[in-house]
Amino acid sequence: MIALLHEILIQPFAEFAFMRRALLGALLLALSACPVGVFLMLRGMSLAGDAMAHAILPGAAAGFLLYGLEILPMTVGGLIAGALVALGAGAVSRLTIQKEDASMAAFYLMSLALGVCLISLRGSSVDLSNVLFGAVLALNDEALRLIAGVCAVTLTALAIFWRALAADSLDPLFLRSVSKIGAPAHFLFLGLAVLNMVGGFQALGTLLSVGLMMLPAAAARFWASRLFPMAVLAVGIGMVSSWAGLLLSYHLELPSGPAIVLSAGAIYLVSLIAAPRGLIATHLRARGHRSA
Repeated sequence: MIALLHEILIQPFAEFAFMRRALLGALLLALSACPVGVFLMLRGMSLAGDAMAHAILPGAAAGFLLYGLEILPMTVGGLIAGALVALGAGAVSRLTIQKEDASMAAFYLMSLALGVCLISLRGSSVDLSNVLFGAVLALNDEALRLIAGVCAVTLTALAIFWRALAADSLDPLFLRSVSKIGAPAHFLFLGLAVLNMVGGFQALGTLLSVGLMMLPAAAARFWASRLFPMAVLAVGIGMVSSWAGLLLSYHLELPSGPAIVLSAGAIYLVSLIAAPRGLIATHLRARGHRSA
């Protein structure tokens, strides 16, 4: 039994260097992106996270059009495009009557269409698939250094500005009434979100990078009510999802990125049903109150 478990759970990573690099990259992404996902969820911006993931596509596509599948040009292009879309959507929501979710949707739809058109000018369907869905099993040392840099910047920013980001997520009107840091905190958070989308793009592509950011955060909310434990639990769920998804990809010959996101989705469904704040516990508490 022990030998069988070792063969299923450990051997793929012990035997193949590409599996170890994929696991390291996915774990770093979980450590970096999942706390950002918790803030996105608390702000009611979960779908805006998906929009920002799509928004990096034209910049990445421009880098691909000029330099091919090179990490640095695609990353810089994606970062610039994501920042422009996030800032543009934020400015529209503050200067017009349109809310941020609507302006974000408008910008991301235009960005997605533009990015696909740019890739189609030079690339093949395989290139488009790699950009949209990623290739976590093909991570090289350069990609790992980029993801590690994103993780370091994100964790440093969260450590320094945690209280401001928490206040801006939970009660932005109060923060702006007592401090001038409200608007900077909002744009700092958008910058962290875009940065992590760009990092996730290297492994999971523009369409799936938000999955590792949001699904662990959504699952963690069923288990914890306080912000810091929720963020820590989201990181743990993201790491377990990464490990399980890579194993599923290896043993069942599934695409690695979708397998990771599906693993996170399975944990979310279990949490939805069985967690202390999930369906069963909520139903039991409600029935107890009615009987009392």
